[in-house]
Amino acid sequence: MLKTEQKIHYVLRIAIAMCFIGHGTFGIITKQIWCNYFAVFGIDTDTAYSLMPWVGVADILLGIIMLAYPMRAIALWLVMWGAVTAFLRPASGEPFAEFIERAGNFGAPLAMLILSGGIKNFWQLFARIDPNAAVDSKTMKNLFTCLKVVGFLLLMGHGWLNLIQKKGLLGQYTSIGFSNPGRVAQFVGVFEIASALVVLIKPIRSVLLIFIIWKIASELLYPHYEVFEFIERGGSYGTLIALWFAIKQVSSNLTINSLQKTHN
Repeated sequence: MLKTEQKIHYVLRIAIAMCFIGHGTFGIITKQIWCNYFAVFGIDTDTAYSLMPWVGVADILLGIIMLAYPMRAIALWLVMWGAVTAFLRPASGEPFAEFIERAGNFGAPLAMLILSGGIKNFWQLFARIDPNAAVDSKTMKNLFTCLKVVGFLLLMGHGWLNLIQKKGLLGQYTSIGFSNPGRVAQFVGVFEIASALVVLIKPIRSVLLIFIIWKIASELLYPHYEVFEFIERGGSYGTLIALWFAIKQVSSNLTINSLQKTHN
């Protein structure tokens, strides 16, 4: 039977792979909105379309490598790449909420690095991350904090987009039969921001499970390329699921420490 830290490892590993395989697929099918992000660097539309498949292939390969042979070097690269690609959205004129809503993209590989004990030397960058390595209570506490912050950001960002009535979200609510999508967006926005605060301040496993189900269900509503959109959001549900496992481990460590102090 897998230990809690092993479950977290595999959840994050799958989440990272999903995120970058999904993202890479959009490069291969040359998603039009990517032209806006290339334009931030002064790259014209024709050149952007020619570069997209190459970027897509690189993303997919890195995602597959992390799934089959996880390395700190790739996880570190994906933290930086995930943050840059997410930041290109507000840099190209989209709301800043688009950046923090994608916290899972760079948060999942960051959590993997923390769980693996960080990077202590150069050669460790290229060694395979061992899913069976022991994880001390301090590392687990740091991981717990990281996952809470990432969960807070991605829920806060999505809630913010609802409150400012993002066109794509209103279209989703209309497509499933709501006659007043604006009001639905306001309700969802308040709910998600409240959820974000709960995750940050006092995450409870039973309540977090509701947020996980909600997040997964809400990401199934994309009308175009819905399968790839769902896969790309793997970092979001992966970090929340990892947090769900971490809560149990952190609580267990606190109980053990308390008993040891009492005994001493």
